[in-house]
Amino acid sequence: MKIDISSLLTKEIIKGFHGRFVHTENLSIGFWEIEQDAILPMHSHIHEQTTQVLEGEFELIVGEETFHCLPGSICVIPSNIPHGGRALTNCKIMDTFSPVREDYK
Repeated sequence: MKIDISSLLTKEIIKGFHGRFVHTENLSIGFWEIEQDAILPMHSHIHEQTTQVLEGEFELIVGEETFHCLPGSICVIPSNIPHGGRALTNCKIMDTFSPVREDYK
């Protein structure tokens, strides 16, 4: 299967976080366009997650650590670990989640 990401519907999940999602049997991939200064409130979930910055700068807090994420950065967020962050610039980010994010369907 081939999917054109630009053809996927965009959902604003949190103010300033506009995502397009691909779901497989075991994982979800989120393609985010995030507005500068948008805040990702601290939260946790059962999903393992990776966050990769494609464009821009994002400050990511995972547990007690804060990371300044730039293009080429990837962070691994274990299941049930509190995390949040802030877009320092307009950003494009790709997240993967396992298992599938049913709430993003």
